[in-house]
Amino acid sequence: MTEAEPVLVLWDIDRTLLYVGDIDRQVYRECFAEIVGRPAERLPARGTGMTMPLAIRGLLLDNGVPEQNVPGLLEKMVQLLPKKLADHSEEMRREGILMPGAVAALSAVADAPPLVATIVTGNLKANARLKLDAFDLVRFVDTEIGGYASDSGHRPSLVAVAQNRAKSRYGSPFTRANTVIIGDSLEDVRTGREGGASVIAVASGTTPVEDLGAAGADMVLDSLEDVERLMAAISTVTTRH
Repeated sequence: MTEAEPVLVLWDIDRTLLYVGDIDRQVYRECFAEIVGRPAERLPARGTGMTMPLAIRGLLLDNGVPEQNVPGLLEKMVQLLPKKLADHSEEMRREGILMPGAVAALSAVADAPPLVATIVTGNLKANARLKLDAFDLVRFVDTEIGGYASDSGHRPSLVAVAQNRAKSRYGSPFTRANTVIIGDSLEDVRTGREGGASVIAVASGTTPVEDLGAAGADMVLDSLEDVERLMAAISTVTTRH
């Protein structure tokens, strides 16, 4: 990576930058009850990195909704989800936590001119903004060029979405050679490998260091607390190609 070459840094949100505990699952409960008309007995698994549309589809099917009814109900739940999460904004600020080193890491990337920082996440765009706003993190990323579950339920395709948006805004092409995902889950690793980005995995979620490495992450960090190591990792993985 040279000083003049732009590098697109795609941050994951949940368990990489912040953690909102059971709030996402509570929002799924509320949406299901309002749209379907009864309580959900089974909820999506925690910490998988799955996109929200896929999680909602699984939620509906796992709770006995006939498959032919899923598309219509899924669309209604996707529309309702941000409204329900917004109702929990104060709770997120009060009870959510920043992951160790997240603010310093975000700040370091934002202050390095060759690096263009945005988001690639399984969250809907509105939900991503609500979470980032709750922790005052929007200032560190260009959310308008990110890739979100509102763009596609297939997470690897979100890399190209972000790359194309970044190219339109900044005028430079972004490919695997100058794009890196920073995330905590096996889904983040898969997103990079299949979508066209290097992967720096951070073992801040539910997946151990060994599993992240075995899944194909280019580099694995224990946390974001060692900012110098993170910056060196970004440089390393974007000069290998």
